[in-house]
Amino acid sequence: MKILVLNCGSSSIKYQLIEISHEADLKAKGLLDRVGLNSSELTHQVTGKEKLKISQEVPDHQVGINLILKTLKDPVHGVIKDEKEIVAVGHRVAHGGENFKASVLITENVKKDIEKCIELAPLHNPANLKGILSIEAILPDVPQVAVFDTSFHQTMPAFSYLYAIPYEYYEKYKIRRYGFHGTSHKYVAHKACRYLGKEISNINIITCHLGNGSSVAAISKGFSVDTSMGFTPLEGLMMGTRSGDVDPGVLLFIAEKENLTIADTNAMFNKKSGVCGISGISFDMRDVEQAAANGNRRAEMALDMYAYRVKKYIGAYAAAMGGVDLIVFTGGIGENDTETRRRILEGLEFLGIQFDPERNSSRGKEAILTKPGSPVVAMVMPTNEELVIAIDTFNIVTDHFFKNTPSGTETVAIDNFNLNPGSESNA
Repeated sequence: MKILVLNCGSSSIKYQLIEISHEADLKAKGLLDRVGLNSSELTHQVTGKEKLKISQEVPDHQVGINLILKTLKDPVHGVIKDEKEIVAVGHRVAHGGENFKASVLITENVKKDIEKCIELAPLHNPANLKGILSIEAILPDVPQVAVFDTSFHQTMPAFSYLYAIPYEYYEKYKIRRYGFHGTSHKYVAHKACRYLGKEISNINIITCHLGNGSSVAAISKGFSVDTSMGFTPLEGLMMGTRSGDVDPGVLLFIAEKENLTIADTNAMFNKKSGVCGISGISFDMRDVEQAAANGNRRAEMALDMYAYRVKKYIGAYAAAMGGVDLIVFTGGIGENDTETRRRILEGLEFLGIQFDPERNSSRGKEAILTKPGSPVVAMVMPTNEELVIAIDTFNIVTDHFFKNTPSGTETVAIDNFNLNPGSESNA
């Protein structure tokens, strides 16, 4: 079954075409950038071939998706002969609110509920919805599935997701912790357990998705019980340009002193803070580490702050779950930045983590970071959110349309699959 996975942003469309049978096979992937702006560009890559770049004006998402489909069918650079080969389309949707505890087949009611969540994710859900409506117009007979960043965290108990503000604001506006990166946390937790031969239903896991956007999740017996991102992706860890946890009084104080509007204040905490704000250099950890190695004091401070906050969340979540058995690093930083992992894991011996510096040299692939016999295992597991979307889409479409047919197909589990060849992390 060939499944088109779409991740539609306000001015971009990421895509992958994945075929699922006995294994998952990445046929092609790409990025269409500057949708609705001047000088739109499509970067398209078929597995095993050089990248293709196409420049043309793309005024909206529907035109963009048409261009993607045309490229997928191209006699030279394509991987399908006809659009009918695409059996289903899976969409990344940023916010499902409290309505969606799992991925769903898209219906009229689902579209309405996604629209209702726009006020919770005004930068993401409108674009996600545009992608859904565009496919509906272009491929009206192809089933679509919505996979939500927030759904995995809907198992959090109320005492974990509620804020200590007047309860009426939860009742009126659904102000609460939602959490994000859910597909990534879910995927790496399952894959890590399979890699280690452990049953996810028997252990406590802390997953650390560390990239330009970063979050930590506490997963007890397979269920998310807490996560660092909150009502928005701003809460929690220090990130590339986001402040993470901060006293709300700081926000009010600076806004008053600097005469900032709400929009100005939002931009400062989301786009000018974090690693970039502290270092004054970059949001890219590689640049900051280079500056620190050259003696830049602020760069060194940024690295210390970043690692300290991840370490603090690991300790808090180990306490909340009554212990931890497995710690998983993923995302662009978590998978590749050996120095950041070292800063985080050193000093956690009291938790039963016996860190192995030699094993920590691994980049971008599955690797155990602790010594043999360590009571708590720490490891790297590359994420693949697109594969999660493809598998959820496969299972939902199979269940609705094919399971009871004479040639019915069985549903599949995430931890039974690797994507061949491996896909890049979208951290």
